[in-house]
Amino acid sequence: MDDSARRLLQRLIRRIPAQMLKPTLDKWDRLTAAHRQSMDFTESKWALTEKLLAICEENEMTVKHITELEMIHVIENPDHSMWYALQLVDPEDDAHSVELTQFKEQFKSHLRELIRHVSIKIKKHTDEAVWIRIAWGDSFSRPNHLKPTYVVHHLQTPYVFVTSLTSKLKPLLSQALVLSTRYQAIKDASLSGRKLTAIRDLLMRQYQQVFPTKYPSSLVENNQNASNILINKEQAELAASRHQKACEAFGDGMLPQLQSAVYKLETKFRDHTNKTMTEREEAFRCVVKFASTNLLESLRHCASSGISSTPGTSLLSSIPLKGRNYFVITDNGPGPSSQTRQPPN
Repeated sequence: MDDSARRLLQRLIRRIPAQMLKPTLDKWDRLTAAHRQSMDFTESKWALTEKLLAICEENEMTVKHITELEMIHVIENPDHSMWYALQLVDPEDDAHSVELTQFKEQFKSHLRELIRHVSIKIKKHTDEAVWIRIAWGDSFSRPNHLKPTYVVHHLQTPYVFVTSLTSKLKPLLSQALVLSTRYQAIKDASLSGRKLTAIRDLLMRQYQQVFPTKYPSSLVENNQNASNILINKEQAELAASRHQKACEAFGDGMLPQLQSAVYKLETKFRDHTNKTMTEREEAFRCVVKFASTNLLESLRHCASSGISSTPGTSLLSSIPLKGRNYFVITDNGPGPSSQTRQPPN
């Protein structure tokens, strides 16, 4: 067991919470039942790390084996990083027929043609998502397994989710993805967040949507509570209408737990009382950010309860409608316009 494998294992064990260490190791098929039984999980993290290092040394485990354990942990706990959504565009005729084996072979082949030293591990999860772990090197250095990039792609869909990807390496990954999925190009989907399932569900419309109807009574019946009985008919109709419009804008039932939305303004300043700012030729620039533990739920509640007006502004309803949480607003046209944003290094 070399130094790189040892450092990777030490760092990984520090990242895994103590209560999750045993179930994580149980899913790792590199330890025998006797090895697992010899570990006392009531001991300190330091003692457990030393014990695990000794077992790995004895069995001559390599970086390859340790990265398998890391992937188990990351797949089970994806919300520890910031994820960015990408969208493949212009599919070729056979794009929807790409199978896992074909994708794995071509992705590895294309990426290794672009960069000399790279380590790639691909695993299919139980929800049909393909998880890719990439440790990057360059022409002179070996892959750095301490700073891997993770990529999640659902085959037969145009969506890709990435984390820990620098702007320097993004073109290499993009080219390998385009070639191996049979698409013409890939673009930033202007959607990011720490909850992978939330941005995935938002893009793939995997939540209960509500469409405009002249008969909103079904929603009223499903969401009626005791207080509604005490209000008069007019108030009940107004409440039902607000709730219907709120659900049309943001969805019904459990919503994806999106945590933020960013609006970058590049517009002219308009205020007749402030000529200094209004007469400026340069655009007025500012950034507005909405944040919540569940932003869509918060916006729906504000509209449904009457805190905000209904129907809601298109700037906010565009989040679920367009599957984005980053918008650039300019004077060039009506409504929000999205522009490409590069993930930070």
